Amino acid sequence: MQTILIVDDDADIREGLRILLSGEHYMILEADSGAQALARMSDTVDLVILDIMMPGMSGLHVCEEIRKRSAVPILFLTAKAQESDKLVGLVAGGDDYLAKPFSYAELMGRVKALLRRYCVYRGKAQAGALSRDNMLSARGIKISLDYNQVWVRGKEVELTDLEYKILRLLMQNPQRIFSTQNIYESVWGEPYFYISNGTVMVHIRKLRVKIEADPQNPRCLKTVWGKGYRFEINGTEDAQA
Repeated sequence: MQTILIVDDDADIREGLRILLSGEHYMILEADSGAQALARMSDTVDLVILDIMMPGMSGLHVCEEIRKRSAVPILFLTAKAQESDKLVGLVAGGDDYLAKPFSYAELMGRVKALLRRYCVYRGKAQAGALSRDNMLSARGIKISLDYNQVWVRGKEVELTDLEYKILRLLMQNPQRIFSTQNIYESVWGEPYFYISNGTVMVHIRKLRVKIEADPQNPRCLKTVWGKGYRFEINGTEDAQA
């Protein structure tokens, strides 16, 4: 049985979601605050449904903390529906976004898609294995989540702060495609303009020189033409370097 953690300070919303999802035979955990959500996170959680607008610790902050230790899919719930609001949630590490009010069919469609992607296509065990002792490790690269320290094939390499943040963002979300806008606004923390494309490309190129065995034919930090970049952990060659 798959486990879903519902995080919302509104008891009525939690109750409604619990009734709907338990009726579909999911195991439900609940949290009414960000702090409680982090306390209830564990390797048994397969999906987090997370309200953005909560008193105290916001859903965005909760998402960022979860991403430090887990690749579990996160579905944001919010009353906001503007594209800019969606982008903020996705950049913070969310996987999908559902605006209130929402229909039962829409909710279940998003939930099932995220769970299928996580537990079948990518593999929960594989994703969970990436994060241990506040470290990420994949494809011969090991990165500390606490500070700028990275090892490539057993040898420590020095990254600039921006290179480190880019690598951490991509490794925390393996296989997920990030556009240059996603990367720029998440890492630089500034509004994106078209000229920012060049800035991101330069840093990606320098990062590849430091982490790839063959920077001209990268196997980890992939370019997905017309879409952006992703950290490849499966060893497939479907994205062109």
